[in-house]
Amino acid sequence: MIGLSGTQYTVLIAIAHLSDKDRKIGVNQVAEHLHFSGAFATIEINKLVARGLVHKNVDSRDRRRVILAVSPRGRALLNELAAVQRPINDMLFRGLSASDFRKMRKLMSGMVDAADEAARLIENRLRGRQRAQWDRQAS
Repeated sequence: MIGLSGTQYTVLIAIAHLSDKDRKIGVNQVAEHLHFSGAFATIEINKLVARGLVHKNVDSRDRRRVILAVSPRGRALLNELAAVQRPINDMLFRGLSASDFRKMRKLMSGMVDAADEAARLIENRLRGRQRAQWDRQAS
């Protein structure tokens, strides 16, 4: 509805959400929050910058770091979508009480953490297999 891909919307809303906590938000924080690689987050953020929806500013304390902020145009777009999204979300989650929703958020957060751990386990096992193959080839 607002002309963004799902990923671009997710990145934009993450920057808006994280920025509301009165802290300087960089690419790494967005990537970590969304469980994206830094390179992928950078690509998607640059698309939003090109469209004028996100501003990048150099951190005054650490000139190597870039600080992200949703532009006024980006905020307007999110506000436009919120008017449509709110009644849809109300309908989607109407069967959940506030307590149920909090429980679901906690469960989902735990599942995301478990998925991250599982991905690391797979990576470690694959590395172990590769080392074993190299050792066999070297022998």
